[in-house]
Amino acid sequence: MNATREFDDAGSGPAVVFLHGFPFNRVMWRAQIEFLSVRGYRCVAPDLRGLGENKSASEVNTMDDMARDVATLLDELKIDRAVICGLSMGCYVAFEFAHLFPSRVSALVLAGGRCEGPDKAEKQSREQQARRVLEQGFAPSVESILQSLLAPQTLAEKPEVVARVREMVAQTDPRGAAAAQRGMAARRDYCGDLAQVSVPTLIVAGRDDGVRKPIDAETIHRGIKGSRLETIRDAGHLMNMEQPEVFNRMLWHWLDSMRSVPGAIATGSQRTPSET
Repeated sequence: MNATREFDDAGSGPAVVFLHGFPFNRVMWRAQIEFLSVRGYRCVAPDLRGLGENKSASEVNTMDDMARDVATLLDELKIDRAVICGLSMGCYVAFEFAHLFPSRVSALVLAGGRCEGPDKAEKQSREQQARRVLEQGFAPSVESILQSLLAPQTLAEKPEVVARVREMVAQTDPRGAAAAQRGMAARRDYCGDLAQVSVPTLIVAGRDDGVRKPIDAETIHRGIKGSRLETIRDAGHLMNMEQPEVFNRMLWHWLDSMRSVPGAIATGSQRTPSET
């Protein structure tokens, strides 16, 4: 991992690695870590490059960079294989990790994901957003971010969730945010990778997601043979924070259903050198 190497590591058992979205940090997974770490799972959640307390940032932090950082962290923690769970940008990193290090993935959880690569309009938009955040910070855009990422019910009835999301956005380093925006603009199209995914895969969508369309989750579901698609009601893009009880139990039951299948989820106790 880079620079400060900030991450959470709690519990014991099969390893689950949580990859956060943008413009957030590992704190967004606290409810999942608290829940699963006392139910027989080792939960690892890093701050991805340039975000949270990981201050390592250049002008562009690619999904490839972040995936390799995760592999390095797993080496240091002596974790051979893990369930890789990503949300939004974390899904891009999960796709890249599965492509680079397939033997290190015991299962995938893709929440609020999309497999398509960026078109010209998205690339231009991300560059504009990168320049804006470098010039102005996040203050002018916090409210619009909240409106797009959170479900109407969350905004109206869960002020504590809104406050936590607002705090994470406010704490994000503009340089790291700009580098991540440019990294997402440079990402590959992952749709061609879907047929190669052979591990158990859970796809989770928020019914009131203002960022992703239903077709995004459905495309991934159709592309990964044997995958499971679940939709959470009254949840937007940050469904793990908006409906943590539903998300946690869904994830727990799915993970536990695979523990009886030989080799499906490894204990993650041994170290394997990085593959690439």
